Amino acid sequence: MARVLTGIQSSGKPHLGNILGAIVPAIALTKQEQNESFIFIADFHSLTTIKSGKEREEHVRAVAAAWLAFGLDINRTVFYRQSRIPEVAELTWYLSCFTPFPMLANAHSFKDKSDRLSDVNAGLFTYPVLMAADILLYDGEIVPVGKDQLQHLEITRDIASSFNHKIGEDLLTIPTPRISEDVMIIPGTDGNKMSKSYNNYIDIFLPEKALKKNINTIVTDSTPLEEPKDPYSCNVFKIFSLIGSKEETEALKQKYLGGNFGYGHAKKELLGLILEKYRMERETYAHLMEHPKKLEDRLEKGETKAREIAKGVLGRVRNKLGFC
Repeated sequence: MARVLTGIQSSGKPHLGNILGAIVPAIALTKQEQNESFIFIADFHSLTTIKSGKEREEHVRAVAAAWLAFGLDINRTVFYRQSRIPEVAELTWYLSCFTPFPMLANAHSFKDKSDRLSDVNAGLFTYPVLMAADILLYDGEIVPVGKDQLQHLEITRDIASSFNHKIGEDLLTIPTPRISEDVMIIPGTDGNKMSKSYNNYIDIFLPEKALKKNINTIVTDSTPLEEPKDPYSCNVFKIFSLIGSKEETEALKQKYLGGNFGYGHAKKELLGLILEKYRMERETYAHLMEHPKKLEDRLEKGETKAREIAKGVLGRVRNKLGFC
């Protein structure tokens, strides 16, 4: 049995792109495999950009509620907040003392902003070391990553290898990346990749009236109501086809091709599909957000187990470094 570990950003409420591209596939993976799964909310990482404690707490609750609403089984998965395991900060310091400056200077997380150094804080610069600690603290063996995060995992492997070599013992487990070649790209309301940074996302957890307003912002062309329309060039249809069944998608396609069917009608059908398909998830999410104690109880269960493991790994490191 291998230990699989995945981190989740806590930069805000998960949108439809996050749900279809990350949450649903990850939960399916935990159900299909016999591996031991660790999923954590990376709230320490969010401090590089989010300075408001109130905002961060709200984001963490929203992320946790979304994962639980979509069926994450906390009896099969260790689900926890990164910040509730303080050992990760201590391990980050130890690892940083084994990490060469050029390695961090070449990391994408820093390099992409290196032309605006006034915007770069030390936390952003050492981001890959904290990510390494997130993985190595739990003897993570398999880490699912997208291609954009592969470099950071390679840095983790290099840091662990260097650490083991310098102390003369294979103390830290070297993780193996699992690259998702078929990561689903979800179009946003403007046709570009759905993203909070582009402000083109669909929030399926909004109340119905607000969700309708959100969906109505999807960009469409000016083809008259009575004329047939190309479904495959329409952002509404593209999003609908990722959610609906084959039968539902085909039925909508025929309406596009038949004419006398406007984009307003298509948006109404997308709204109806989301409300019906995610009815239970929306209800569960709303309930958990209204009852934060239930969220706390579920997270604390995972945090108890995660900290037990973290203490063991950190104890090995402290002992070897002479900090006992």
